[in-house]
Amino acid sequence: MGGVEAPEWRQYFLAGALLLINTIFFKISAAGPWESSSFTLGVMGLMGITFFYISWYRFTFSRKGLVPWLDLWKEPKFSAQKALLVAIFFLILAYSLGVNNLSLPAPTSLILSLIGLLILIQSVYVLLSITILSDD
Repeated sequence: MGGVEAPEWRQYFLAGALLLINTIFFKISAAGPWESSSFTLGVMGLMGITFFYISWYRFTFSRKGLVPWLDLWKEPKFSAQKALLVAIFFLILAYSLGVNNLSLPAPTSLILSLIGLLILIQSVYVLLSITILSDD
């Protein structure tokens, strides 16, 4: 028996890209059971973001799953600092999109704020876990 193969991530990346391209540019959707094509479009966008996350997780950690446990990180301090910068970027982007009315859907800044806050929580958790909350 050889080494364990990394799970496939490209199909999730492709599905996420197709859903987000449709959500942002083409805006093709059905009314769905809720009789609102814009709501269906939003659900498709959220599914696209979810597929991107699954693709990133499988590519980064070479395993199936959704939760990036601390023991999976090679350099937790450096990675948490990068995640903190990404969180700040997402929050600034969400604020700027909320202030400026672009052709993006109205809840775009809300979704970006949610993503930024989730990344912020993860990075602060890791930084606290390896510093003041550490057992060492």
